Amino acid sequence: MNPVLLASVIGLGGLGITFGAILAFAAKKLAVEVDPRIEQLEEILPGANCGACGYPGCAGYAEAVVTKDEKITLCSPGGQETVEKIARIMGKEAEEMIPMVAVVRCGGSVDKAKSKYIYEGIEDCNVANLLSGGSKACEYGCLGLGTCVKACPYDAMAMRDDGLPMVFEDKCTGCGICVEVCPKGIMELIPRTQKVYVACVSRDRGKDVKAVCSVGCTGCTLCANPKFTPSGKVKMDNNLPVVPPDWEDYETAVAKCPAKCFVVRDV
Repeated sequence: MNPVLLASVIGLGGLGITFGAILAFAAKKLAVEVDPRIEQLEEILPGANCGACGYPGCAGYAEAVVTKDEKITLCSPGGQETVEKIARIMGKEAEEMIPMVAVVRCGGSVDKAKSKYIYEGIEDCNVANLLSGGSKACEYGCLGLGTCVKACPYDAMAMRDDGLPMVFEDKCTGCGICVEVCPKGIMELIPRTQKVYVACVSRDRGKDVKAVCSVGCTGCTLCANPKFTPSGKVKMDNNLPVVPPDWEDYETAVAKCPAKCFVVRDV
C-alpha cells in the first residue's frame, strides 16, 4: 500500500478511536439520571394517552408528578384506585377523587329544534360551526354531527336516531375529551352523584328560545322559586338555572318546569 495512503488510513482510524472515546466519556458524564418513579408511574397509569390530565399522554403526566409535584388526582380514567397507587409510589397521602361523568346538555333533537338550513358538508361539528354557527336555529344547540362520539377514546358515546349524542355512563371515564371538542359547549362533566342537570345551555330570553326549540329553558325562574325549591339551592344566572350537585329537593321544581328541560339521572 502507498505509504501516504497507509498513513492517512491510520490517522483517520486514530481520530475515530479518539473521538469515539471522547463521545463515550461525555455520554457517561452528561447522562441525565431518570427518576425510577417515572417508569413506575407509567406502569400503573391506564395507558390510554387521552390527555384528560392536561399532559401529552401518560408518560408526560408521570414525569410531571415526579418532577413538578403535579396533583395525583388528574387521571380520571384511572379513578381512585390509580390515585392510591400513585400516592404509594410518591409517598403521599391518597387524596379523594370525585368521579365525574359526561352529560349532554341539549335536548334539541331534530323533532324538537328547528333548523336554519340543510347542512351537507363535512361530518364534523367544528367545521359546520364555521358556517353561520351551524344549521341549528338555536345558536347554542347541538349540531348533531357526532364529533364528540368520534373523539371518545372509550366508546362511551353514540348518536341517537333523533340526532343527539348519548353517553353510556358505565363506560364513561370522565376524561373530558368530548367537552373539549364540542364547539357549542353542550357536553359537560358533572359528579356521578349529581341527580339532576339542565339539558339546555341557551342564554336567550324565553320568547326567543321557544321560537327555535320546544324543550329549551325559557328562564322562567320557577325552579329557583323557594315555593318549589325550599332549600334555595337553585340560582338563576343569565336566564339559566344553576343546579348544584347536591340538589335534593328537586322533584316539585322538575315537575313544574314548563319546558321539561331537566334530566333526572338514575343514581
